[in-house]
Amino acid sequence: MVPVAGTSYRGDALQDDAFAPGNELVLVAEPENEYDPHAIAVWDAARRLQAGYVPADTAAELELPLQALSLWEWREGDLRVGLRIIVAPPEVWIGRPRA
Repeated sequence: MVPVAGTSYRGDALQDDAFAPGNELVLVAEPENEYDPHAIAVWDAARRLQAGYVPADTAAELELPLQALSLWEWREGDLRVGLRIIVAPPEVWIGRPRA
């Protein structure tokens, strides 16, 4: 489980229901990122909105492909201001309980 870094720069996007706990997210490597060649961006499942990044120290240790799920949110009043996500290999089941 990791926090999503940089959410304060994406406050409008973070309000989208796509980032609510329980939703699948997409991790996208950014090897051309000028600040961090190990950067991994956190996007909604449709890749419309970016919530932020996997923290740099964690991203440097990860190897994609991985799956991610929004697990926990921080709120200030009615606004979502932060996320924690769970990250796992593709073969591991993380998601909503099976019916």
